[in-house]
Amino acid sequence: MTTTYAALLRGINVGGSRKVPMAELRTVLEGLGLGDVRTYLQSGQAVFSCAHGDEEILAAELTAAIEKHFGFVVDVIVRDHAFLKAVAEACPYPAAELEAKQLHVTYFSVPVDEERYAGIDRAAFLPEEFRLGDRVLYLYTPDGLGRSKLAEQLSRPRVHKGLVATTRNWNTVVKLVELTAP
Repeated sequence: MTTTYAALLRGINVGGSRKVPMAELRTVLEGLGLGDVRTYLQSGQAVFSCAHGDEEILAAELTAAIEKHFGFVVDVIVRDHAFLKAVAEACPYPAAELEAKQLHVTYFSVPVDEERYAGIDRAAFLPEEFRLGDRVLYLYTPDGLGRSKLAEQLSRPRVHKGLVATTRNWNTVVKLVELTAP
């Protein structure tokens, strides 16, 4: 039995650097024997099917293949449909009432706990706020991510030290659930 996964690539095609054309990415993934390969947007989402099913191994294989093909390291997180759907369903914010630019999900390579964020004075950033979920962080930014002071604090290297973290807006979160559906 095969499972459909999404691969989330971190930090590609931003500001003219680390270019990864989606057609080439599809070719690289197909070269690994992955099936039904599709990409979504230029910001680094690929969907594929595979029978072996270990997300960490898949992420490592994709990272190695991308480095070999493009000549630079790209962090990759791989998650299956069930996880992506659970993330969308567990959103602690009223997603249907918000604009996509106001709600984001940061996916993590490993579980995180509240202690990691103890140094952030949450009250100082209101009405912006965040909540943790299963290997994700939900971020509410009423004025959008680009203007968010809280997002700036959350993206500092010391906060995410020792893990891979990559953020997607709510439209992408929902689309990945759709694209990976059986």
